Amino acid sequence: MKLLHLSDLHLGKRVNEFSMLEDQRYILTQILLIIDEERPDAVLISGDVYDRTVPPAEAVQLLDDFLCRLAKRQLQVFLISGNHDSAERVAFGGRLMEQSGLHISPVYTGPVPPLPLRDEWGTVNFYLLPFIKPAHVRAAFPGEEIESYTDALRVAISGLSLDENARNVLLTHQFVTGAQRSESEEISVGGADNVDAAVFAGFDYVALGHLHGPQWVEKETIRYCGSPLKYSFSEANQQKSVTIAELREKGSITVRTVPLLPQHDLRELRGSYEQITFRPFYEGTATDDYLHITLTDEEDIPNAVARLRTIYPNLMRLDYDNQRTRRTAHFEDGPQVEQQSPLQLFSQFYEAQNNQPMTEEQQRFARSLMEQIWEDADRPRNPQFSGRSSPI
Repeated sequence: MKLLHLSDLHLGKRVNEFSMLEDQRYILTQILLIIDEERPDAVLISGDVYDRTVPPAEAVQLLDDFLCRLAKRQLQVFLISGNHDSAERVAFGGRLMEQSGLHISPVYTGPVPPLPLRDEWGTVNFYLLPFIKPAHVRAAFPGEEIESYTDALRVAISGLSLDENARNVLLTHQFVTGAQRSESEEISVGGADNVDAAVFAGFDYVALGHLHGPQWVEKETIRYCGSPLKYSFSEANQQKSVTIAELREKGSITVRTVPLLPQHDLRELRGSYEQITFRPFYEGTATDDYLHITLTDEEDIPNAVARLRTIYPNLMRLDYDNQRTRRTAHFEDGPQVEQQSPLQLFSQFYEAQNNQPMTEEQQRFARSLMEQIWEDADRPRNPQFSGRSSPI
């Protein structure tokens, strides 16, 4: 049985205030072309189909179109909700959609039944376990001691009554200990959401969602397929893909990936303003990609974003890397502020901003200006201009 594994579509997402909707539409069409070529028996979508619990109408329409096009191909589709989704909204109409081969995880209230498919080697049982927290599992299993996410998954899986002689596939949306995160994912303080991979021992393939980088954890069959698009610059060097898992007889499985090519890549460029805007530097490159540009000029370039966007229209982020920005000496790193004179503080500020110390002439001018300000502050105010009524 051939499975195509997707997750973390994040439909409706905006990156640095740029809408990704058209890029998502493009990549979903590409995935459909891969499906036509690979001809899988089932498509697994492991959560975070939307970017927000209340997605924009355009995102809902895009998912509806994608699922309808999958249904027309007479595929079995298994879909769960993730932490970015509203489990209730994703599950709406799920029982009705089963008639079209679309199986959607309900809101978690306890043990989920297996969804069996058959092939020449027998039965494959699919289990749909949406994103869950310990509180969800405590409510369903009040007699169990559940202190952590690992406890929650262990108890939830123990209630599935796995047939160890059959092939078992789990769709779930959690963070498995040892996996590598990206900046665009939600992070729990202190790793409180970590799940030990040992809880998945009874499954032949675990189709994970939640992390955006394609990777396996502990063994190849506990797999994050990753997001189909890059959603942060921490993902700039990732090769996005879909995962193909082929199950034969019990214990025999192969896993491979098929690369995805985005409409606009998300890349990083670095150099001086002169280098970045030099025609031979950018000619023949995809200047309409989503870019993070780091300028190495020592002086800020006036109106740099607008000027760079005449060449790179989808510039998302601009920053500088030079001696000034790398300087680690801040006011709090030096002597206590209370122990320094105003001129010393101003001199430090000037040097931090301009990457050079004040000249003696500038120090004399600053000292003179400060003394004048203090003299004016100490001089008795003229009642005529004080803004208050003077006593008669």
